[in-house]
Amino acid sequence: MGLLFLEETELVFLGTGGGRFITITQKRQTGGLRILHPVNIQLDPGPGAIVYANRARLDPSKTRAVVVSHCHLDHYGDAEVFIEAMTGGMIRKRGLLVAPRSVIKGNQVFDACISKYHQSMPERIVEVKAGDQVDIEQLHLIATRAQHSDPDTVGFRINLPSGDVGYTSDTEYFEGLGKQYEGVRLLILCVLRPRGLPWKGHLSSEDAEKIINEAEPEVSVITDFGVRMVYAGPGREAKAIEDRTGIRTVAATDNMRVRIGKEIRFESESEQPSLNRFTQ
Repeated sequence: MGLLFLEETELVFLGTGGGRFITITQKRQTGGLRILHPVNIQLDPGPGAIVYANRARLDPSKTRAVVVSHCHLDHYGDAEVFIEAMTGGMIRKRGLLVAPRSVIKGNQVFDACISKYHQSMPERIVEVKAGDQVDIEQLHLIATRAQHSDPDTVGFRINLPSGDVGYTSDTEYFEGLGKQYEGVRLLILCVLRPRGLPWKGHLSSEDAEKIINEAEPEVSVITDFGVRMVYAGPGREAKAIEDRTGIRTVAATDNMRVRIGKEIRFESESEQPSLNRFTQ
C-alpha cells in the first residue's frame, strides 16, 4: 500500500454471538469488541463482557470509552458495569460514553438502557446519529447508517493510525450500505444468518457479499452469529463469501485477536462446536 505504519492496532473479539438464543445459552460469547490500541475502547459489551474481559486479562478499569451501537441486550448488556470500571467504581468522573438516542434517552420503541445514575459518571456523553463524528484521543469515530428494529441503530467507521476499520452493527441490507465503508482495511460485518436463511433487520451471507463487493476492504470478518449460522458453520460461510468476492474473509471466533499494521494478522482459538438445539 506504500504506507509506513508506525503503530499497530489490536482488536479482541470478546464475543462472536448474537440473537436471543445465543445470548441465553452462551454457545458463543456476547462480549463485543475491545480495541486495545491506540486507545482502550469497549464496543457493544453484551452479557458476559466483563467476565470475558477479565478472563482474557484485559483490565476493565483501563477502559477509556464505552461505545454502544443500539438498544438490544446482546449489544449493551454489560455497558453499565464497564462504566463502573471506567470510573473507578463510580468514584470519579472519567471517560466517554458514545451511543445513539435509544441507548441514552430511549425512543418510541425502547426505554433508555443506560441508567441516569450510570450516565452521571462519564466525563462526556456523546449522542450520535449517522454522519456524526467523535474524537477519542488518537481514534476518530464516524457513525454510519443502519436499518434495524431499533430505528436509532448506527454502525461505525473507525479511523485509526494503522488504517480504517468498519463495523456494520446489526442491520439489514440497503442500497449504499457498503459504500459507507469503502476503502477500509478491515470490515467487520454482523452476519446473523447463513446463506438462504434471511431474517428481517439482519444480514445474511448473501448480504455480506454485496457489502464486501461495494466496500472492497483489504480483509473482512464476519461475527455476531445466531443459532442458524453457528449450526451452518461460520468458517464454511466465510470461505464461500471469500470465494465469491475474492476478498479474504475470516469467521471470527471468541477471543480472537487481530493486529493491524503493515499486514493484518489473526490469532484465534479453535472453532467452537455447532449447536444441536434452538432455531433462531
